[in-house]
Amino acid sequence: MTERGRGGLQRDADALTIGPSAMHWDGDALVVDFTEVCAPIPRKLRGTARITPDCLNTQAFPLDLAGRHVWQPVAPRARIEVTLSEPALNWSGTAYVDTNTGTEPLEAGFADWQWSRAHLKADTAVFYEGVRRDRSTFALALRFDEQGRAETVEMPRPAPLPRTGWRVNRSSRADDGIAQVVRTWEDSPFYARSTVAARLFGEDTMAVHESLSLDSFRHPLVKAMLPFRMPRRS
Repeated sequence: MTERGRGGLQRDADALTIGPSAMHWDGDALVVDFTEVCAPIPRKLRGTARITPDCLNTQAFPLDLAGRHVWQPVAPRARIEVTLSEPALNWSGTAYVDTNTGTEPLEAGFADWQWSRAHLKADTAVFYEGVRRDRSTFALALRFDEQGRAETVEMPRPAPLPRTGWRVNRSSRADDGIAQVVRTWEDSPFYARSTVAARLFGEDTMAVHESLSLDSFRHPLVKAMLPFRMPRRS
């Protein structure tokens, strides 16, 4: 939650440290210890998140033909326990872990994307689609079984969603082409995260959904606003 210089980074096979915050594997669980200062209103944020995967996936998926951008859903289905000391809060629920890696900035490779993840009764459905910078498109529809094995499935019908307050385009997928935004958790000039209700593969689901506009992200005014929301430390 804070951008830091190269000197603030340490990494090995089992752990990642960025400034005073770090994550590491503790047996079968991924433990995230964070000590941060919120922005734009400064206040301490300190606590631990313990993520226990129900399954792990080792398969990675290139998002462009040149392989400059690669996505891997590490734990398509997981459980999480969050304990904060500042402020004094705690909760638990379902979780998901993935990673994007690349050899160029995201905005150099993509114009926008839509992503969503829904826990089904036994499997997990993940949809990832978007427009690359050269205007070609990509689309992935995956179902992960209880062992984390990925199966490519037919993409459900497009399900339009209303734009965000910042006019970021949103769209999802559903069996009948109908989806509903239940709540928008984050709404920024280039990114939105929401809970979306939809029927998928014959089941009523609540999906976590995100929309990212990299055209908006690379606008000079938005770039200038970023440090006020995500502080930078050398």
